[in-house]
Amino acid sequence: MRILRVAQKLYPEVPGGGTYHVHAMSRDQAAMGHDVTVLTVATDPELPHVEERDGYTVVRYPSTLSLIGNDISAGLARHLATVDDSAYDVCHAHSHLYFSTNLAALKGRLGDLPLAITNHGLYSQNAPEWVFDAYLRTLGRWTFNRADVVFCYTDTDRNRVRELGVTSPIKIVSNGIDTGRFHPQGSQSDMIDHNGPVILFVGRLVEGKRPTDAIRALAAVRETHPSAALFMCGQGPLRPDLESLAAELGIAGAVTFLGQVSYDAMPGVYRGADVFVLPSRAEGVPRTVMEAMATEVPVVCSNLPQIRELVSSGGYTVDVGDHAAFAERIAACLDGSFPNRGRERIVREHSWTDTVDRTTDILEKLAAT
Repeated sequence: MRILRVAQKLYPEVPGGGTYHVHAMSRDQAAMGHDVTVLTVATDPELPHVEERDGYTVVRYPSTLSLIGNDISAGLARHLATVDDSAYDVCHAHSHLYFSTNLAALKGRLGDLPLAITNHGLYSQNAPEWVFDAYLRTLGRWTFNRADVVFCYTDTDRNRVRELGVTSPIKIVSNGIDTGRFHPQGSQSDMIDHNGPVILFVGRLVEGKRPTDAIRALAAVRETHPSAALFMCGQGPLRPDLESLAAELGIAGAVTFLGQVSYDAMPGVYRGADVFVLPSRAEGVPRTVMEAMATEVPVVCSNLPQIRELVSSGGYTVDVGDHAAFAERIAACLDGSFPNRGRERIVREHSWTDTVDRTTDILEKLAAT
């Protein structure tokens, strides 16, 4: 099968669960014998226009302009407009939130190349929710409705997409992780250098991830667990504000910013944690939550409908923005009071191999129509 994969961003140039999903899916489908080309927006002008790596081809075009964190590339648009449909069997675009996927939808509308779109989460972390509410009921809905199939991670996600008026066929394919890599046995990372309880945050330091809630929760947790510390993995524009907040709350010495940590190093980072916290206002089904659960680290995250039931096997959910409730649940986890069936659940239902096999099977059926 010849797959044209359209993805606004790609790992490792841009770290994150969605970008890693695109990379790993392309790598593993190439290893299965499929011909995979990833069309993306360049994040570094020094990177080659065309590159062969990990068994698949990357084709990059520079950004022409950026709007609310959404890079618009005239070169990518020209590429999609002129590509011969007969050169590929199927187009697989990732996330309806990006201009590149809007273009893939237009290509599908005007041409004959079958189109699949993976929904990695309805809302972006880069703009207010009301902006994306308006987008989802206009261009976002139009984009979904140009697809021959839409992939959603959960039944809840499927229902939310349907509520927007999307009529395209929807297939449920659970997001997965490498449970052989993320497990509780093995060494801890030297980056987690602390003798007391360790709270871990992994994500971009942006408003949508609400990292300020993690710092405020730490301040409250330290009232009953005075040696607790917070380690934050990730980069982003909020770091100076977060450092200022920690100093204002008198806990600067208890907050460590690790910056961007490589995927290979993350299993040891999780093993060094006692609790994982993710206070985001919006998510898909975060790989970070599954990675923590697979490592048998209890999770405290926002009460988002698409992950509520999953997290119930290995931790707690609390209302978005309620840092006092986050602190209460974190303290409960530190005291050993939490559901401890997380790894069992992830191994049973969220194997990355199953995600790849199921996705590939659906794409093959789509290409054959």
